[in-house]
Amino acid sequence: MSVVSFTRMDEGTRQDYALLHKLEQDYIQSLPERLLSALQALDNSLAGYQVSRLHHSLQTATRAEADGADDEMIVAALIHDLGDDLAPENHSQLAAAIIRPYVRAEVTWTLEMHGVFQMKYYADKLGLNPDERERWRDHQWFDSCERFCRDWDQMAFDPDYPTKPLAHFEPLLREIFARPAFDPAIIDAQA
Repeated sequence: MSVVSFTRMDEGTRQDYALLHKLEQDYIQSLPERLLSALQALDNSLAGYQVSRLHHSLQTATRAEADGADDEMIVAALIHDLGDDLAPENHSQLAAAIIRPYVRAEVTWTLEMHGVFQMKYYADKLGLNPDERERWRDHQWFDSCERFCRDWDQMAFDPDYPTKPLAHFEPLLREIFARPAFDPAIIDAQA
């Protein structure tokens, strides 16, 4: 396998960076496989619920699809808890960062904020503020995030709900993550 000649970035040549660019493009193309593996790993994550984290994610996506959500929101529902293993204190932000280059700003904002909005359903049981989300009441996507949490996410812990398998959502996930990445400047301007 080819490797670059430098040990410091400022010493790299055009050939070095051409090689790295090619390898990076190949790596980006394989993102759907890594996401599918990460979703499968959720089957052994965060015990204590009646369903696994994978089942919860699949059920959230199933509910979004049944409710008529668009493709971007369905995939967001599928990956919304991918951050639980690596970023348990800010899993929402990790999921938003993963999907940000491939979807509209509303979807990214919804994923980024779902952890705060979800507190509506349990925070009082822990002595926390269930109305923390009210700070964003006037935000243009407040209703979108509220729907995501109320109708799909917080409802998706039912072992008897007819939940679609990962194979059902795989083509949609591949489609979304095969898109050309959006320009981050455009995405930031939309938020």
